[in-house]
Amino acid sequence: MLRDNGAWCRLEEESMFAVHVGWDQYLYISSSRPCAEALARTRELGLFPERLDASPYAFEADEEGVQRPGDDDFWACLHRAVGDGSAGILEETYLEGASRWHHLTRDTVDTVRAGLAPRARLAVWPPLSCDVDAVLGALPTEGIIEAVWQDDDGHVFSAITDEGAFPELIARMSGAPAAALLSVYADERLPLFTAVMPDNDGVLRARWQTEPTPSDRNWALRHRNG
Repeated sequence: MLRDNGAWCRLEEESMFAVHVGWDQYLYISSSRPCAEALARTRELGLFPERLDASPYAFEADEEGVQRPGDDDFWACLHRAVGDGSAGILEETYLEGASRWHHLTRDTVDTVRAGLAPRARLAVWPPLSCDVDAVLGALPTEGIIEAVWQDDDGHVFSAITDEGAFPELIARMSGAPAAALLSVYADERLPLFTAVMPDNDGVLRARWQTEPTPSDRNWALRHRNG
């Protein structure tokens, strides 16, 4: 994270210790007990610790809206969407800036669910297009795009790139049985529905949230009226 390699998270033992890496490359460390020896050792190493009242990256709960959990109801909905052909791939974000993609069939939904990272953020997307030539033909003349494609073994890959790397991208995607292009801009990136995985006891403790889709808002409305 200090080297800005993409993935980001908060490292915490709740109410005891926390390490936050800032986008400004500063490191914010908090502790429930004094750390005089650690501060002295840090200064000996030539670094400059400063005392703050709080980390600027401390979590603040968003009280607005209701986050949809990846519970049995969500997975039943996903089974139906895969069965009727409206859903085909699942995006699993397990850290900020790091994700995996999964090809979905009626036979693989439960296997995918069992292999997800704890508290993962999920986004369900339509099936990839089998007309890969048409997908490649829709690449923009300029700008950033995310390409998603499947190989012959069913594995799904993605790459975020701009027009300067399109020739390399086309070479990587050539021969793929299915593919799609997704916008990287929040107001244009519209999955079918989303969720965040609860803990094993069914309680949703993950701090991050998904950007609600129309389907998620309908779910939240039913939940409130429930």
